[in-house]
Amino acid sequence: MAGHSQFKNIMSRKKAMDSKRARTFAKLARDIIVACETGPPQPEFNARLRVAIQTARSQNMPKDRIERSLRRVSAMSGGLPYEEIRYEGYGPGNIAVIVESLTDNRNRTTSEMRAIFIKNGFTLVETNSVTFHFERIGTFHYPKSVASADSIFDIAIDVGASDVHSGENGHKISCAPENLGLVREALERRLCCVPDLVRLEWRPLMTVPVKEERTALTLLRFLKSLEDNEDVQYVAANCNIPKPLTKRLSLPREGHTLRV
Repeated sequence: MAGHSQFKNIMSRKKAMDSKRARTFAKLARDIIVACETGPPQPEFNARLRVAIQTARSQNMPKDRIERSLRRVSAMSGGLPYEEIRYEGYGPGNIAVIVESLTDNRNRTTSEMRAIFIKNGFTLVETNSVTFHFERIGTFHYPKSVASADSIFDIAIDVGASDVHSGENGHKISCAPENLGLVREALERRLCCVPDLVRLEWRPLMTVPVKEERTALTLLRFLKSLEDNEDVQYVAANCNIPKPLTKRLSLPREGHTLRV
């Protein structure tokens, strides 16, 4: 019985991991397809597509899956099937949340978002109702091995970046959103490689402290529901969770952003 139980646990974990990987690959495929809207479906002539493919590779997306996404774009007629929709709302403790999605069915996604918000005690509000809590920035992420912290800082500032953070997880570079393309191209030239991730983010101007474990658990369930939704690409929240709760619940401490 013990062996049977252990086998069932292993298979259950494997099934959950496979399901999460499939959702991740589906989201990355959408990124590739939408990137083709900004230029030709050849990465050498389309900077956004080049980054989308690099991001997919960094997530171990199979080469044939990437090529299948590109072939799908070539076979399309009458425009791309996805549209970008942003959802905004407030949660317990007046936490502000922004959810960005890519969908081929606006009605379905809106219905699913409304259900996730209501179930977890969050309230959907009109677009642009919570964005004043955040600032829009362009961000780039490079692995730690690319260069030293000092070198990255000097290069990033020299090409027009506004902020640089280096740590164990690598180098995160920020810039004004209107300079995203120029800074990206300059960084690629100077560092001779493309970043692991390039995107526009919502950075909280001020954060809301989350002191109760019940509120933190509600936030965790809310984020997990969003992560499980195939249409959700990115989530930002202006929460600030104390260190003891962070360790106990495995939640990010401040200015949560989620790439899903």
